[in-house]
Order: sequence, then C-alpha cells, then structure tokens
Amino acid sequence: MKNLFAYTLIASSAFLPSCGQSHAATEIENIGSDTLLEVAGALAETYGTMKPEIPISVSGGGSGVGVAALIANDCEIANCSRPLKDKEIANAKKNGVEPVQHVIGYDGIAVFVHKDNPIKSLTMDQLNAIFGEGGKVESWKDLGMDMGDDQANVIQLGSRQNNSGTYECFREKVLGKKGRFKQRCNNLNGSKDVVEFCAGSKSAIGYSGLAYKTDEVRIVPITPAGGTDAISPTVETVQKDTYPIARPLFMYTNGQPQGEIGAYIAWIKGAEGQAVLDKKGYVPLPQ
Repeated sequence: MKNLFAYTLIASSAFLPSCGQSHAATEIENIGSDTLLEVAGALAETYGTMKPEIPISVSGGGSGVGVAALIANDCEIANCSRPLKDKEIANAKKNGVEPVQHVIGYDGIAVFVHKDNPIKSLTMDQLNAIFGEGGKVESWKDLGMDMGDDQANVIQLGSRQNNSGTYECFREKVLGKKGRFKQRCNNLNGSKDVVEFCAGSKSAIGYSGLAYKTDEVRIVPITPAGGTDAISPTVETVQKDTYPIARPLFMYTNGQPQGEIGAYIAWIKGAEGQAVLDKKGYVPLPQ
C-alpha cells in the first residue's frame, strides 16, 4: 500500500473530521495540538519510511480539536499539550470512549521577544503583570526600557486561542487557575504564528513552544516565583522541572492501543521516536 502520510496545518480552530468517518484497520489518523504538529508530522514521516504500508495522517487545530475528534471516534490518536478536562472525560464516557493518556515527551513554553529587544529576564510576577487582566505593566518603560516613541513602547501581546493547550498551561502557571488574559491580547491561531508575531515587532512579546524558536526572536529567561536566578528553557531545565513554565506532552487513544496503533505509540516512546523529538527541538523522555 502506498504511504498516505499527510502533514496539514489546520488554521481554523473549529475544524473537525466529518462525522461518521470510517478508518481502515491499519490507518492512523492523528489530530490536535499545534504545539505537537511539527513533531507529530516528523514522527509519522520517519515511521512511514520503515512501515510504508501503514498510512498516518497528521493535522492540527489545537488540543481541544484533537480531543473532540477522539471523543467523536473520528481519530485514532489525539495530540494534546494539556491533560483532559473533567467535562471532556465525562463526554467521552457518554460516547463509549475511554481516553488513555500517553506521555510522549516534554516542552518548555518559551517567552519570545524580537531579536533586537534588549530585555535580559523577567520574573513570573512581571509576566503576570504583562499578560494578566488588571496587570499594571503596559509599556516597556514600566520595565525600565525605552523602545523609542510612545507607540513603540506599548507592549504588543501575542497569545493563543482558548482551545489551545499552550494557552491553558500558560494561564494556569503564570496567571493562576482563575486568572484571565488582558482583552487586548492578540489571540493567534498557532504556535508558529506567535513566533512570527514577535519577529515582526520590536515591541512584541508572546509565548509558544520551545521548538518554534527562529533566528528572528529571542527567548527571555524567567525567574521562578521565590527564586533568585533567571532560567532558560532547555532539555535539562525542563526534565529537572526547574524551568517554571514546563509541561508534559500527551497523545490520547481510545483504550489501551492495540495492533499497529500500539506499535506506533511504543515506537514513539522508544529510542528512535525520542530521537525525532530531540532533533525537532522538543524535550525527550528521561532515559
């Protein structure tokens, strides 16, 4: 059988596969998190060179989109950069779906600024004041910096949409479980969009997965609450949980995966799959 690997970024957060879609016994449809999109595509492509008879399709749209597809029985694997919510678990149960969680790696949510932005580090409290509703930091001058005229000093905020696991994790760790983002945040579709937003303006700041760094942006080290030293997201700091905005990355299946799906999940967790994560800039599982 010809390898049908398809690597597609779905921009609309409302995307779902058509209802009632049937899958061949060996087809693996993989939907969800934009944080995981690039590495999920690389994993599928690498696996396809070894087992071209197993078609694997990969698409994004956000963690919520992947979970909804799994609950609707419209995919074999849901990519998710956050744990399932209680409501999602309840909806799955109603639909006869038993989501099983698989940790396949880790990620540091990096804080990005333009490459020419001179900010050296930020504390968690400063991040809260920058992004959080009611936060008093609105200008780079509030942080002791001067970008030029008044307009250039207004901090431009790059965030994700609320169906994103990255949005959920950043909100919980930085703003608190009941915290809200400022209404003026630019809510962007994907992880890459946030980085491009920061690359396009010296006044911008945003958050996205570590793997999405480019030469046009800088990663700002973050000082944990109660800490004294600013920490950058790296393999070591994420694995040791010293970087304050780190999280596991998940794939969910309906029940314990069997057959080709089980073999694929096992391969991802093994040395070859973890090497793909490492190469793409994600943090592999500790060996």
